[in-house]
Amino acid sequence: QVQLVESGGGLVQPGGSLRLSCVASGSIISINGMTWYRQAPGKEREYVATITSGGVTNYADSVLGRFAISRDNVKNTVYLQMNSLKPEDTAVYYCNLNIATKYGPRRDYWGQGTQVTVSS
Repeated sequence: QVQLVESGGGLVQPGGSLRLSCVASGSIISINGMTWYRQAPGKEREYVATITSGGVTNYADSVLGRFAISRDNVKNTVYLQMNSLKPEDTAVYYCNLNIATKYGPRRDYWGQGTQVTVSS
């Protein structure tokens, strides 16, 4: 089995920064794309950023230039560095990893979510 554990969320003032982490553990053979999503109250889950196994990154327009996604393949971890945070960034942030394991076909796994609140 695979487990994803997220951390790093919290309360921050506008203009501040946070760094989210998502660590995958279990019978992992390889991890392809690593993606962050977020869901604000009363809204649908939306895409934030992706990093491929080759390190190519892509961002939603709303976070471009403020957020940076990175990965550590040795630690099976994806990070989201969030700078210049705005109140509209308030949401639960979820990681999604495309993982191949010893016990089944490659598929997407989700983290439990971590709350980010941007408020003065």
